[in-house]
Amino acid sequence: MQAHTTTGDYRESTKATVRLVLWTLAWTATLALAKFGPDLLWDPQQPVASWAAVAVNLTVGIGWIVAFTRFLQRVDELQRKVMQEALAISLGAGWVGGFAYVVADTAGLITYDVNTAVLPALLGVVFLIAFAAGMIRYR
Repeated sequence: MQAHTTTGDYRESTKATVRLVLWTLAWTATLALAKFGPDLLWDPQQPVASWAAVAVNLTVGIGWIVAFTRFLQRVDELQRKVMQEALAISLGAGWVGGFAYVVADTAGLITYDVNTAVLPALLGVVFLIAFAAGMIRYR
């Protein structure tokens, strides 16, 4: 593997970041299409269009995962470490919190249904807090 200069590393990191942003926007757009398309763009009774939108979203989602993996390979070690720790905390919070909700709901302890969009939103907040805390800690 060829050694890179600081400028070369910065350029690679910047390219990977731009690609990740573009893939993230594309995935978000295809998710919105799959979610809102049946009500706004085509007849909800047409499952072929809905299945096509879901398939496109999954395909673009795979591209987003690849872009994120490449992004992690291009950033410096400290940023990668902070990112991985924040991802681990988010995954743990999702599993622990999600299963706690399922158990509490199954036991009849929760009297109202939570919108499924709440979990990804909460995980996003947990990730941002964990990432910011990691950046402060390793400053």
